[in-house]
Amino acid sequence: MAHGRLHIRTSGESLTDVSGDVQRWLDQTRIATGTLSLFCRHTSAGLLISENADPSVQRDLLLWLDRSVPQDDRYEHDCEGPDDMPAHIKSVVTGGALTVPFAAGRLLLGTWQAIYLAEFRGQSHQREVVLTAIGE
Repeated sequence: MAHGRLHIRTSGESLTDVSGDVQRWLDQTRIATGTLSLFCRHTSAGLLISENADPSVQRDLLLWLDRSVPQDDRYEHDCEGPDDMPAHIKSVVTGGALTVPFAAGRLLLGTWQAIYLAEFRGQSHQREVVLTAIGE
């Protein structure tokens, strides 16, 4: 078993492909086959697996989330601005944890898949993702 953390600087609301960072961390563990758990330690960001070939997919996902969870005055929780509660809701919708299998030291993502950290706040943030690999 191996345990680690990724620190990711975001640049406002966006999807950041962290697949390469995750693979580099997995390479260092020297665990060949197993399961990788990823956990985002924030309530206004999330983790997801999506298409990595066409950037319009990421733009459309963010646009859909913005339309589904608009910034307006209907939320009681707005301590950190108008994007505060919408970011929490988007985090709940996308989720904060993923499980990805790996074999021969490689993540078993599909050809067009990538792991994304979803930033739902308008400002940049330093985000942390906890990684746990279990295997042999």
